[in-house]
Amino acid sequence: MDSSAHKFYPVHGIDSREHLETYLSNKPDMVFRDDSIKFPMECFHRAFSEGHIKGDLLIDISFGSFIHHLYTASGYFDQILVLKCSEQCIMELNKWINTHTGAFDWSHIMSYIKCLEGNSDQCQDKHMTLKTAITKIMKCDIDNENLTDPEVLPPADCVISAGMLDFISKDQDDYINNFRKFVKLLKPEGYLILIGTLNTTYAMIGQDKVHLFRYDEKFARKVLTDEGFVIDHCAVHKKTAESDLIDYEAFMFITAHRE
Repeated sequence: MDSSAHKFYPVHGIDSREHLETYLSNKPDMVFRDDSIKFPMECFHRAFSEGHIKGDLLIDISFGSFIHHLYTASGYFDQILVLKCSEQCIMELNKWINTHTGAFDWSHIMSYIKCLEGNSDQCQDKHMTLKTAITKIMKCDIDNENLTDPEVLPPADCVISAGMLDFISKDQDDYINNFRKFVKLLKPEGYLILIGTLNTTYAMIGQDKVHLFRYDEKFARKVLTDEGFVIDHCAVHKKTAESDLIDYEAFMFITAHRE
């Protein structure tokens, strides 16, 4: 990574609202809709509707302040614990949780949920269901072996990480070390869900060119299997957006469990 050319998220942080507006909003010129919203929501719906991934506790450790991937999950877990390594991301998410003025508007997500679940009455309750399910938002430190040191979290039935490993890892060894910290949060029989972008080197967030670790599907699969996971499902969605804001080739969605 050329630190002179790219900002590094764990060191420099990001403008979390700018990230949401650029990559996840309902603006007419938001070209990433099919890749960053529709594809992962379809994958989550498929994964959870199969009935294997459920339980008492879900821990989400994902990049930025987005929560659209958790709407479906909230119907399968009693509690969702969200970990963030940025105070700004926590503040942005708390605005939405507490329905404060200026909170990011996620209402456009309902159209995707309606298409997937087909019940418009239940869709109206999805915002409150998710807000109720998120019982805690915590600051974490990716430099610590125990991410929430000194607090020790109960092991989770499922850990979701969307994008975080891509932004906090400088190279292959760094990715593997961070991965190992994340999966320490899991129960021995727990499920892991990863979302990442393949062959990506940067993302523009506002005026900042932010580093992403470049890897391919083969590398991601090898990390999982080397660390004792069985891959249940892997979906790769090739880039449809025409934009030079980010140079990914595809989105990848993986569900896995330990043998």
